[in-house]
Amino acid sequence: MVDPDAWYYCLTHREPEHGLGCRAMDRMGPYPDRATAARALEIARERTKAADEADEEWNAR
Repeated sequence: MVDPDAWYYCLTHREPEHGLGCRAMDRMGPYPDRATAARALEIARERTKAADEADEEWNAR
């Protein structure tokens, strides 16, 4: 379900979208504002890195 008040990052157009827009499978979000949506790929990289580091710590036990 799309939140019409939220922001999303469109992977097709590589830009933030507000409310209804491209298909859900082509978008990341929701995000609280345009600036955060614009950082969607950076946020995903940071989260992936943190998860990878946590996995490495777990496996080192």
